[in-house]
Amino acid sequence: MVSTWRVGTPVRQRAAVEAIAKTWQSRDWPFDGLLSYTVYTGEDGDTLLHYSQWRDEEAYREFVARHRDDRNDEIDAAVPGIERVELRSYELYRTSGSAQGDSRVPGCVVIVDVEFEGADAARQRDWVDGVFEALETDPHPHPGGISGDFHISLDGTRVLNYAEWDSARSHIEALAAPGDGIGSATPQWRKVLTYPGVVGGGVKRYAPALSLSPGA
Repeated sequence: MVSTWRVGTPVRQRAAVEAIAKTWQSRDWPFDGLLSYTVYTGEDGDTLLHYSQWRDEEAYREFVARHRDDRNDEIDAAVPGIERVELRSYELYRTSGSAQGDSRVPGCVVIVDVEFEGADAARQRDWVDGVFEALETDPHPHPGGISGDFHISLDGTRVLNYAEWDSARSHIEALAAPGDGIGSATPQWRKVLTYPGVVGGGVKRYAPALSLSPGA
């Protein structure tokens, strides 16, 4: 599950993270259906990104029914006026980088969101496969990239790449390099960038703020 909150200012970002930590750490872990919960602060000074991993959607529904409201009420009491923008369900499709042995600690998480014109699970996977082909044939990949976890939304309309970088500066440098985006000017990257049916999306940078898991 990936969700976004808007809180307004960097001061309120920090206060919200502190309220989340206090609220969650003062309670027992809900149940084993929740595998992990991580919060990131947006570079924009306004947003929080919530990335949680679940056993399945039923586990998330159980959490909502039994545990979510009291946590959100306590957080809202500490930081009034939080806007909960959206929540989407994804499943992991392909992973590159850290799963193959890169042990660097990420200093920045880049969220690449791609929206398609309608639901099509085959198209989601085909787009991701095209990105992997472009990555594997890129002659000048930036060394700051650590990993990429490519998720497909359960409604068939979006792809989300949860990309870890060693720093925000490395990602900025990669964007400034020749080419369009982080990739070199290759036919494989052009195919990704001109893929039919893409109607929206964006790229945003976040910093790690809070990581929670059972027993931690």
